[in-house]
Amino acid sequence: MPAPAPETDEIDRIVADHLHLEGPMLPILHALQAAFGHVPQAAVGRIAQALNLGRAEVHGVISFYHDFRDAPAGARVLRICRAEACQAQGGAALEEAARRLTGLDWGETSADGAVTLEPVYCLGLCACGPAAQLDGALHGRLDATRLDALLAEGVA
Repeated sequence: MPAPAPETDEIDRIVADHLHLEGPMLPILHALQAAFGHVPQAAVGRIAQALNLGRAEVHGVISFYHDFRDAPAGARVLRICRAEACQAQGGAALEEAARRLTGLDWGETSADGAVTLEPVYCLGLCACGPAAQLDGALHGRLDATRLDALLAEGVA
C-alpha cells in the first residue's frame, strides 16, 4: 500500500487536532484554510468520516460560508459588497467596474493567479458604500477611478 501524500497527512493531523472540540467542523475548516489557503477536496471525505457526517453536509458548510475556498485564491483578493446599502449608493456601477478592471466574473481567479474577484453580502461599511475589501483592507465610498487606483497600488 502506498504511503499517504503529505497533504493527506497534514489534513489528518489538522482533523485529529480539533476532534476534541465541541462543534469541531468550523475550527477544522478554518485550520485547513490557514494551512493550505483553501479547503482541499481531499479533506471533505476525511472530515465527514471523522465527524460521522455525509460528504454533502461538509461540502454544504464549505460552500455556505464565503470565507472558505475550495481552490487557492489569487495573490490579491478583491471582494465587492453586493448588499442593499451598497447597491443604493452605486454598487452596481462598482461591480461592473470591478469586473471590467480585473477581466473576471464573480468567483474567478485570473489565469496568472494574480487576482480573485468575489462577491460578499456585507462588509459592515453600510454608511460608506459602495464598499470593497482588497487584500483584507476595507475601502468605502468607492467608484471606478478609486478602485482602479487601489488595484494599481499593489502592482509592482
